[in-house]
Amino acid sequence: MRIGYSFWGFLGPGIVDTPDGGRSHRRPLVDALRGRGHQLLFLQADRDQAEAGDRLDYTFDPGFPEIDALLLEWRWAIPGRNTTPCGSPGHTCDLHRQTALLEHYTVRRRLPTVIWDKDRRLPAGDAWRRHPNVAVCEAALTPTPGAARLLFPADDARLDHADPLSLAARPRPLTLVYVGNQYDRDDAFDRYFAPVAVRHRHAVAGKWTTTVRWPHVSFLGRLGFPRAMELYGAALATLLLLPQRYAEAGQMTQRIFEAVLAGCVPLCPAEVRHAERFVPSSLVVGSAAEADQKLRWLAALAGTETHIQLLAECLRRLEPFRLSTNVEALDALLHLITLDSAGIPE
Repeated sequence: MRIGYSFWGFLGPGIVDTPDGGRSHRRPLVDALRGRGHQLLFLQADRDQAEAGDRLDYTFDPGFPEIDALLLEWRWAIPGRNTTPCGSPGHTCDLHRQTALLEHYTVRRRLPTVIWDKDRRLPAGDAWRRHPNVAVCEAALTPTPGAARLLFPADDARLDHADPLSLAARPRPLTLVYVGNQYDRDDAFDRYFAPVAVRHRHAVAGKWTTTVRWPHVSFLGRLGFPRAMELYGAALATLLLLPQRYAEAGQMTQRIFEAVLAGCVPLCPAEVRHAERFVPSSLVVGSAAEADQKLRWLAALAGTETHIQLLAECLRRLEPFRLSTNVEALDALLHLITLDSAGIPE
C-alpha cells in the first residue's frame, strides 16, 4: 500500500527550539510500516533537512502524489502560528497543508483516511468522525466512542533488551526530572511537582514560558532531543504530568517509555484514568506529600533488589505500547477502512 503520511515534526533529532513529542516513536513506526511492505510518502515539509540539515532516506512530496491511503497526525488551529497568511512572520503551513490534503484525497478522491488525534484536539462531535472513509485513532486506553486505539509505540528491540539490573546500578545524581513542555500542565505541576521540588534535587527540561510562580524550580529550558533523553538516565524518578483531557481518557504520552527505558522510575498521579495499568500500585500518588514520600522511599532503595524488581514491573507495563502490537493494529485498520471505502458509491 502507498501511504501518504502527514506529520508536522521530525524523524531525526530535529532542532532544539521546537516542540515535537513524536521524535522517540515516529521513526520506529514509519520503519515498521515499511517493514510490512508499505511505501510511505511524507506530505508535509521536510523539516529534518530544511531546519536541522539532516538528509534522511525517506521521500517527501509537496504535491499530491498517487497514494492508496492517507494517514494524518492531526493538526489544529493555533492562532498566530498556523492561522495566519502564508509567508507572514512566524507562519507554519501545517494546517493549510492538512486542509488541502483532506480536500484532495479524502473528499474528492474518497481515499481511506486515518486521523491519529495524538493531542486529543478533534472534538467528539466533529464531522470528520462521521465521514464514511475516515477512521479516527487516539493514543488512549479509553478513546472517544467510535475511535480506535493507537498508542504511542515503543520500539520492540529497546523493550526486549532493557535490563533492570544495569538500569538500577546507574548513578543518578538527580532525584526528580520532568521532560516536556508546559502546555496545559500547570495544575498538575502545581499539585505534584512544584511542592516536592523544594526538597529534592531536580530539573525541568522543555518550553516553560510562565514560571514566576515557581522561583524554586530549576528550569533548564529546551534541550536537544538526545540531551533531554540523557536527563532521564541521570534521574531516579519522574512525574507523569498530563493535561486533564489526557488524564480523563487514560492517554499516557511517550514520556513513560522514554523514562522507564532509561531506568527513571515513573510516579503516576492517581487521577489519571487506568493509573495502575501504567505503573505498579506502589508508584501511584494522590498528593505532593505522597509523591515526596515515594521519592524518599526510592532514594533509600536505589540499587537494591527491590529497585531492580520495581523497574522490571515498570518495563512489563510498557507492553501495551509495544511497536509491533500497535503497527499491527494500524495495519489492520488501514486494510479495514480500505475495504469499507471501496463500497462508498461514487
